[in-house]
Amino acid sequence: MSAHSFPRSAGIFPANAAQSAARIAAIFDLDGTLLPEPSLERRFFRELRYSRKIPLTNYLRWSIQALRLLPHGVVAVQHANKRYLTNLSTTLLYRHFDSIALFEEGVARVAWHAQQKHEIILLSGTLEPLARLAATALECELEARGLRIQPWICATQLAEKRGRWTGYLQDQAIAGPAKARALQTLAQHARLNLRESHAYANSLLDRHLFGIVGHPHVVNPGKALAAFANEQNWPILHWHIEKPIPRMDSSRTNFTASTSSDTSFRTDSASTNPSFRTESAK
Repeated sequence: MSAHSFPRSAGIFPANAAQSAARIAAIFDLDGTLLPEPSLERRFFRELRYSRKIPLTNYLRWSIQALRLLPHGVVAVQHANKRYLTNLSTTLLYRHFDSIALFEEGVARVAWHAQQKHEIILLSGTLEPLARLAATALECELEARGLRIQPWICATQLAEKRGRWTGYLQDQAIAGPAKARALQTLAQHARLNLRESHAYANSLLDRHLFGIVGHPHVVNPGKALAAFANEQNWPILHWHIEKPIPRMDSSRTNFTASTSSDTSFRTDSASTNPSFRTESAK
């Protein structure tokens, strides 16, 4: 499955995707947009380093690969170099997250788009398993509000062999112009009307993404992106309220989101994906 195959969080496409009329989408970046910084991958790396899961040889591999990628620019070094994960078990990822925090304003915006029957797309340069972790947390939180969604996911995919990461990508990293190309490919597959669609992101690298949708929304921008957004007359949003979704028990792949609703849901994903539970507040 390539990085551009765009599975939904359940791992399937909608049966009528090819037959349906062009639809409006709401595209959301993750790190710094729906989720507060630091990024999910940085958190994961920090946990691996503190728990001494990364062997010294992987730091050397990463350094060598960084030198190889440097002629292609800093962005390539940041997004395409995953050699620190070489030979690490793919199950490690789900053991190192006590909680996932979402911006409350971002969740409310996703909820609004879902109510308008817009397709929800999570488009991020983060690692695809981390994107699925965030997607499941988002689904959980929206279920607590009485909304069921099944977002499309497009993120950077790592090559695997026998349950371990090779340290290489299956395809190019989903960042910069590649993110815009990925969305265009998805739009063709899922019959999306990009001119009527919305995109939310926080990085100057996302200007390519903003340029192909009819309704760009700049979230928590730095100075460079804010200046560029003002030149383009794009709306700027500031999201600050963080809502952590903690794990519900000793398993680090289970999280709880609370709401005032009396309705209780449970979402069970495949064994390789985290499961979240929503329950009423006590």
